[in-house]
Amino acid sequence: MVTGSVPGSVLAVFAHPDDAELWAGATLALHARYSPVTIAVPHRDDTRDAEARRGAAVLGAALYQLPQLDHVLLQQLLLETRPEIVITHPLNDVHPEHRAIATTVLAAVPEPRITTGRPNRLYSCDTYNSLTLDGPVRADVIVDATATFDTKMAALREHASQPIEQHFGPMAETLGRLWGARIGARYAEAFTAVPILGCLPGAAHL
Repeated sequence: MVTGSVPGSVLAVFAHPDDAELWAGATLALHARYSPVTIAVPHRDDTRDAEARRGAAVLGAALYQLPQLDHVLLQQLLLETRPEIVITHPLNDVHPEHRAIATTVLAAVPEPRITTGRPNRLYSCDTYNSLTLDGPVRADVIVDATATFDTKMAALREHASQPIEQHFGPMAETLGRLWGARIGARYAEAFTAVPILGCLPGAAHL
């Protein structure tokens, strides 16, 4: 995000109930201060679905819990929400369910873009220890997450059924500090631009 600009509306599409908080929570919370933010995840079970609702509420985001994130449902959601920005997993993520969601998002985006002009920008997020199947995450955009990192961590802790304190929380802290060090901030989150119909974003911010 460039100082003085207003973040655009976001649709964040992820494979698991805690993915939004873990990989993009501070950025989503920052955008939610100015523009609508929607998180879409598949249903899991009653416990994890409830955790996802609480986590999204902490971030200030709306939550869609869909039976499954298939091509048709995702296109309908894109047409309904008309986000300026879509965030999802890396196409080469180490987790197979992350890769599947990213592939579905990439396939669903072109038709809504042609029909409505949105989304304008598509980004993939960070992953486990910033390592994909093809090597380190390439960060086209690093967002200063210092102001909302505590919000991210509070939202992540809502997923109490998961190993937050033992595993995911410390990893989020480490990644936040490492990306922050690259831009002289306390914490940051990294994103990689993905072409939409052969076009990349013209501005170096979400």
